[in-house]
Amino acid sequence: MSSWCLWAEPAWAELKEHYAGRVAFDWRIALMNPGDFPATAAQCDWFYQRSGMIVCSPFKLDSGWVEPARQGDYRAADLVAEAARDLGATDDTVRLALANAALREGKKIGDLATAVAVAAKAGRLNARKLRAHATSATVEARVAASTAEFRAHQLSQRPAFIVTDVIGDKAVFSGLASAAPLAATVDAMLADCAGYASHAAHFGKPPAA
Repeated sequence: MSSWCLWAEPAWAELKEHYAGRVAFDWRIALMNPGDFPATAAQCDWFYQRSGMIVCSPFKLDSGWVEPARQGDYRAADLVAEAARDLGATDDTVRLALANAALREGKKIGDLATAVAVAAKAGRLNARKLRAHATSATVEARVAASTAEFRAHQLSQRPAFIVTDVIGDKAVFSGLASAAPLAATVDAMLADCAGYASHAAHFGKPPAA
């Protein structure tokens, strides 16, 4: 549901392709607070005009998904995306289908039935099973946990990227939608890991205390 997450999708795809086989990628749901959503379609359009120009987009996002009566409760799409993982849709296909349905086509995926229909078609999933799992306590708890993880990093902007490596380093990015700073960080981490691996090959584990 975050427009800036959608703007970051090309960077995400670029990074996944460039580091294929060397870096593991995964996504997590971080629910937006109800107050983070635009109150009206007109307000949403204003934000879309600003972000669209910043990223030099050749298309304008569609505010048709906005439903003021929901008062910022659009969790349905997030729960459906998370549930689809357990039914075999482990890549970005369902997540992207839901994002594009709302932000580019204006579909009201805050409605559970609409979100399920979009996701089931994109992921070739059983709609009945998907709906049942999306409304399960298991999925609710997992989304709550990943949202809490996001907030524990004291982040307020999306997209957010958490980059970690096997030697314990961590880099946190919030609000950036381009690949370059992320790639520079990943390259530095890979170099450090290679250095540690080389040292271990020459000298083994540290001496016992």
